[in-house]
Formats: sequence, C-alpha cells, structure tokens
Amino acid sequence: MARVSFSHWGNQLYTGERSYDFVGRRRIWYGVAVVAIILSIGALFVRGLNLGIEFTGGSEFRVSDVASGSTEQTAIDTVQEVAGTVEVNATRIASGLTDSTAIRVQTVDLTQAQTDQVKAALADAYDVSEDNVSSGFVGASWGQQVSQRALLGLVVFLALVSLAITAYFRTWKMAVAAIIALLHDLVITVGVYAAIGFEVTPASVIGFLTILGYSLYDTVVVFDKVRENTAHVLESKNQTFSQAANLAVNQTLVRSVNTSIVALLPVASILFVGAFLIGAGTLRDLALSLFVGIAAGTYSSIFIATPLLVHLRENEDSVKAHARKVAQKHAETSAKAGAAVSASAGSTAARSGRPVSTTKAPTGSTAVATVDAAPAVTDGATDAESGDPTTEPASGDGPPGAGPKGGGAPPPKRPIPLRPPTGGQRPQPRRGRAR
Repeated sequence: MARVSFSHWGNQLYTGERSYDFVGRRRIWYGVAVVAIILSIGALFVRGLNLGIEFTGGSEFRVSDVASGSTEQTAIDTVQEVAGTVEVNATRIASGLTDSTAIRVQTVDLTQAQTDQVKAALADAYDVSEDNVSSGFVGASWGQQVSQRALLGLVVFLALVSLAITAYFRTWKMAVAAIIALLHDLVITVGVYAAIGFEVTPASVIGFLTILGYSLYDTVVVFDKVRENTAHVLESKNQTFSQAANLAVNQTLVRSVNTSIVALLPVASILFVGAFLIGAGTLRDLALSLFVGIAAGTYSSIFIATPLLVHLRENEDSVKAHARKVAQKHAETSAKAGAAVSASAGSTAARSGRPVSTTKAPTGSTAVATVDAAPAVTDGATDAESGDPTTEPASGDGPPGAGPKGGGAPPPKRPIPLRPPTGGQRPQPRRGRAR
C-alpha cells in the first residue's frame, strides 16, 4: 500500500476524494463531550479550585537561597507550629539559571507579631539569614474585586461575540453553536485545574480569557467555510445541507490541526519550564490554562460546533424538504443506472450468437453443459449407394421428421457429459459407409 503524504491527504480532503463523517457521527462526539464535562464538574465539586492568595487574601512568605534538598513540608510544619493549625500552601520555586532554590509559603491572614515569629522560624528551619525571608500581605477585598470584574468581563465578552457572529453570518444558530463550544472549553479547563490542584491566580484568569479568543477564532474559520459551501445548497439537488457542512469541516481539518500543533508546542514548552525547571507559578498557571484550552478548543471547533449547527438547521422545514428532494433524486439516479446496466447486458447477449449456459449439477453428479442443437452436416449430404443420411439425430427414439429435413421442430437440447462414464469409452460418432 502506497504511503500518502500529508499534503496529498489534505488535497484529498479539500476536493472530497477522501472524507470523514464528522456530522453524521455527531452523537459519538456529543457523548465524548458530555463525559468530559461531567468529569470536570465532578472534579470541581469534589476537589474544588485551589484559589491563590490573590483571591482569598492572607500572608505570603518567600524563603530564598535554601538548600536543594529542602522540602516544602518543612515550611508547612514551621508555620503551623507558630500560628497553630491553619491552612498552609508551600511551593518550591527553582531557578534554571542558578542552583538557588526558593520556597513560597502562603497562609491565612496573620498578625504582625505572628508574621515576625514565622519569619524567624523559617530562617532557622532552612538555615538561612532572616534577610532571605520576605513577607507580604494581600487583602481579600482585592481578590473579590478581581473575581467580580473577571466574571463581568466574561459575560460582556460572550454577549458582544454573540451579536457579532449573528450579524456576520446572519443567523443566530451559528452564534449559539459557537458559544456552546466555547463554554465546553471553559468547563473542561476549569475541571482540569480542579483535578490537578494547580493554583488559580490572576495569570490563570488571563489564560482563560486568552483561550476564549482562540476557541472562537478556530470556530469562526470553520463556520466561514460552512457558509461558503451552503450558500446555495438549497437550490441544488446533488448535496444536502449536512453533506455540504461536513465537506467544510474536512476542508478546514488540515488548517485546524496545523494551527493547533503550532500553538500547543510553545505552550507545552512554557508549561514544562515553568512547572519543572524554573518552578515559576505565573508561567505554570498561564501555560496550563492555555494548553488545556487550546486542545479543548480544537476538539470543539471540529467535533462540536459544526455538528451542532447542522443539528439546529436540520429542524428547519426548508432544509428537511431539500433533503427529501436530494434523496429522491439519488433514488431515481440509482434506478436509471440499474436499468441501463440490464439493457447493456441484454444487448451483449443478443450480439453474442448462440448462448451457452452452464448448470451447476447437484452434489455427487457430473456437471453438464447445454448447447443449442444444430444440424450436423458432413461432406455429401447422403450416401450415394444407400441414400441414408450421413448423420442421424442425437437420440435414436426421436420422432420422424424431427431432423432438419423433416420440416419439424429442431431436436431438443441434449446434455453432453463433460467426462466419460467411469469404466466406459467415449462414444464415437457414426461415420458414413465408404463408397
């Protein structure tokens, strides 16, 4: 089997020579999306989001130049010894450029006296100078303002985008399909954050807002091709609305895959560096939301948005009537093709002369072939001395005059054995007597 290059595969998709039924199998894609959404919501309710100090408020400590073998548990135990049983979140922040390592500690709001005691205790626990321990405070009101404004911005963004898509494509159903696909991406991204336990920070919010634009961009590009293919589809009897939309998804499939790969590779690099090499929380939080959102957006633009649009449009009376016309025309075309094949076969049989047919014998019997009998004539129609014909009918008990000179009907077909009977000799034709 010859290998097909990626460019040749893309050309086949664009011309329709090769096609994948994305629209026809939409129930499968819906099922996958529903399962992913249910798992995301379950993780959100079971584990919850790990909100950063910017949203919850509290005190933050940073211990720099600690030994490479130091652990975060040391900071947690130290803070709880001073401040009591409080919730403490400790994160290692490594540097890929130097061998220094820092520990970031976040906890609830502490008094000034507790803050000073924690600083001294952390310096002793990690065997560093107290100058290497910094402290800060973030109020909960600031985090609430950020959350409220982020939610307000999301609502305004979705409203404006819905109006823009409706005005551009001149149908609200495309706007509904695009918004549902976008919400699918957001829910899955939030669920992954809840399942992994990454901290939700303002950088994460920036990543969420970024994937909104990316997901809509990919969906709008596919929808633009759908609009181009379906502009006059109701006037044609060769293609339904569903088939035209599915062709649009196939034609933009290569572009979607290439765009996603180009976007995911650098984001994956940032995520790896931020999470494992440098340990920078800002890079990690931003890269995780971008990576998950771009991957989910690619899926939704191909498997959710367009199939959902077709699902909404198929309920229209005009689209239903057009689908019936196309199906009727295809049925008529198939019937005409079958009649043409039958007529061609009959014409071929008429021009071929005497037909030869084979009959399959029952099991255990000898296969025979039947041919149209014709009078056999040898040189000299009759024997000059006796007047007997040089040939006789194949069967000796035939009626008189059944031969070609008798004026009757031609002799019946006689089965000719393909193999001689076992133990016998092949019958020899009767020859005329010599003069």
